[in-house]
Amino acid sequence: MSAPTAERVAQVRAAIEQGRTSLGIELGSTRIKACLIGPDHAPVASGGHAWENQLVDRTWTYPLDAVWTGLQAAVAELHADVERQYGVRLTSVGALGVSAMMHGYLAFDASGELLVPFRTWRNTSTGPAAAALTELFGYNVPLRWSVAHLYQAVLDAEPHVPQIASLTTLAGYVHRRLTGEHVLGVGDASGMFPVDPATRDYDATMVRAFDALVADRHPGLRVTDLLPRVLLAGQEAGRLTPEGAALLDPTGTLAAGAPVCPPEGDAGTGMVATNAVAPRTGNVSVGTSIFAMVVLERALARVHHEIDLVTTPAGDLVAMVHCNNGASELGVWAEVFGQFATALGHPAGQDEVFAALLGSALDGEADGGGLLAYNYLAGEPVTGLDEGRPLVVRTPDSRLTLANFVRTQVYGAFGTLSLGMQVLADEGVELDALFAHGGLFRTAGVAQRLLAAAVGAPVAVGTTAGEGGAWGIAVLAAYLGHADGQDLGTYLGTQVFAGADVVVAEPDPADVAGYATFLERYRAGLAVERAATEAL
Repeated sequence: MSAPTAERVAQVRAAIEQGRTSLGIELGSTRIKACLIGPDHAPVASGGHAWENQLVDRTWTYPLDAVWTGLQAAVAELHADVERQYGVRLTSVGALGVSAMMHGYLAFDASGELLVPFRTWRNTSTGPAAAALTELFGYNVPLRWSVAHLYQAVLDAEPHVPQIASLTTLAGYVHRRLTGEHVLGVGDASGMFPVDPATRDYDATMVRAFDALVADRHPGLRVTDLLPRVLLAGQEAGRLTPEGAALLDPTGTLAAGAPVCPPEGDAGTGMVATNAVAPRTGNVSVGTSIFAMVVLERALARVHHEIDLVTTPAGDLVAMVHCNNGASELGVWAEVFGQFATALGHPAGQDEVFAALLGSALDGEADGGGLLAYNYLAGEPVTGLDEGRPLVVRTPDSRLTLANFVRTQVYGAFGTLSLGMQVLADEGVELDALFAHGGLFRTAGVAQRLLAAAVGAPVAVGTTAGEGGAWGIAVLAAYLGHADGQDLGTYLGTQVFAGADVVVAEPDPADVAGYATFLERYRAGLAVERAATEAL
């Protein structure tokens, strides 16, 4: 974020003092971020905190204490940023919102105690349940969905099941602690249990089918008694309570009372952050995971295990290609090259290392020089793998250069995604443009160009590409004051993105041909990946 002018400082200071800002908080896979925006929706201050999931007893999880430690650290850094830039204290906001990683399993008893450790979206232990529910519903239920975790716990006769009083997602959990409301935005809710786009609520037929399915084992279990109430973008989802304000800011600087928008998942906030909520638009978010969201003009003809059906924050049907593995492996290699630079006596920051590596990828051969890379740190449901093994594979006649190596790592991050996108293409789904966001796109022109080759469609990146979901949920919070007069798409188009600076990369024919060669190699090499998971 560049230094604001004196005039801009004065404008923002007045907005802060008058409580005309909106605060967005997102709990991503590796970073918790707080983003404050002004009345014009531009980011004015931010704070963050790094955190990592843990593999405990073969379960990917985060301790809930780390949620509050991280949130408080991010808000404290935001406070410091506000004072440094504008010379005032942030004592109130006009609205706020919470976003977080979608899906997973957070089960609580009647007193609000967590019954089992948080099971994140990254876990792939729900295969039997997901398969049974997909058949029962005639609707794809992915491994990471909350209902798959619940039914797997039922199948496994886990002792905590009779004690469950409520289920929610990470965003829903934080929201409830801040407001006292057990609610969820429709986009995040659609990753807990299938949502009917006609009613914009949990699908009533599937609810009855699920309750009948578990009746023999748990006669009193009614899934809608456990799930959060579904809300749409623009509906108020409660107010920040004094207890919630103290949780966010133990110093007591931030006052209670601000209206709070429905909590959303990172997929929904990514759609908002890229202005991709209308039919024939889509977005790609790249982080620890990578996923594409494509707003549909019509329902898909068949059920596909590679495709999740979720919704926008307004409740419109979306096809989601979710891949468990994104840019983390590329980040590990960046750390290695950074260590090498330090060993040579030329230490460099992370952004500098990334920029140098990604820049070199453009000099690589279009197909990556015969190299092959898998970024599978975790299992990958799209390709049918329960566990992951990061791999770099090459044949004796491949060309191992820095440029080819990095290009192949970027291609590898997009490999599973392009397999899912091909399913949508085969269904006749058309895209006018695909918008990309996430830290990988801060280095201009590289990942964007290679993603265009991978999906065979124009890829647009805006100036907020690096801000991500924290900015997106701040925009949804700001929308609370405008929902009576405008639908979400119109609001984004006319008030948030009007005149936005967007750079579009068209697919380069040479890159497209090279990527097609790489992807053929990638498909064939999945046998090597499967062998590695069985042997190691």
